[in-house]
Amino acid sequence: MAYTAENWPITAALLQFPGVDAAGTQINDAPAAAWAEVLTEVKDAGFADADLTDSWVRPGDLSAARLAEFKQTAENVGIGIPVISAIRRSVIEEGNWEANLAYSHRTIDAAAELGCEVVSFGLHQAITAEQQKQLWFWTVEGHKDPVGDKETWGKAVTRLRELGRHAAEVGVLLSLEMYEDTYLGTADSSVQMVQDIGLDNVGLNPDLGNLIRVHRPIEDWREMVAKTLPYSNYWHMKNYIRDEDAARDSYVAMPAPMESGLINYREAFRIALSVGFQGILCTEHYGGDGLSVTASNQDYLRRRILPKTEGYALGQSQVAQGRQKPAAAALASV
Repeated sequence: MAYTAENWPITAALLQFPGVDAAGTQINDAPAAAWAEVLTEVKDAGFADADLTDSWVRPGDLSAARLAEFKQTAENVGIGIPVISAIRRSVIEEGNWEANLAYSHRTIDAAAELGCEVVSFGLHQAITAEQQKQLWFWTVEGHKDPVGDKETWGKAVTRLRELGRHAAEVGVLLSLEMYEDTYLGTADSSVQMVQDIGLDNVGLNPDLGNLIRVHRPIEDWREMVAKTLPYSNYWHMKNYIRDEDAARDSYVAMPAPMESGLINYREAFRIALSVGFQGILCTEHYGGDGLSVTASNQDYLRRRILPKTEGYALGQSQVAQGRQKPAAAALASV
């Protein structure tokens, strides 16, 4: 049965909550009451579910006892945790890939313990020292995956396939977050990565906001939507106001509510539905009162964008392959 505006799962990103408190304590080591405070704030903002973004709590680094404590805390608050987003732990990062791969495996196991449906990974690496100096880190270039390097590409495919198989074994979907200047940094490259991995439980997280915010020429967002949504199984959603003056080589982007930025999500979601997309959604925002903006983004999706009735006609091109199905259905064929 297709989701509707009322029951489509939408999570809140936890990007605005730091992983270290004012006293310098790692949130992983904080008492459960500190976790409950954040989760309650998210629930009070109008969310039934949260994306457990590991810039806040790293579930893959929690002991079994603390992971159980976290699960109980979320249940006590009354908020679901259907997704973990593990960020900046690239499995091809030189010098750190083995630790990142091991952490990713632990995160998948943690997701299974928490009852998550999806884990989102990417190939983006830590923000550079120069990026940290900026108001908006994306205004200067960070790490770039080596273009045309078949050996490094092959390592990415092999290691992500390893994670995908592990995820399938524990009943979880694996989603690959699109991010500028990585092998998941263009529509064509991202689709090729999923095709080369070749597992039904591995799809894309088409975080197009990551790609339209860079201060240089970009792909047309409509073309990216058309190419990537047939392979997508989760979706980080955010938007940016963008201005271009190509004659002066001037490009500017700033965070904006979903309804106000460059990407027309009304049009994008029509395309998504036409190819059978039925993935969990996540609303994000950088800057200001990020939680309130993400809550407004959820309201925008439910009031204006998502289908109002059951039985919306789904496309069959990827539904038949399992990429758009809920986790259990997709994993049945792995």
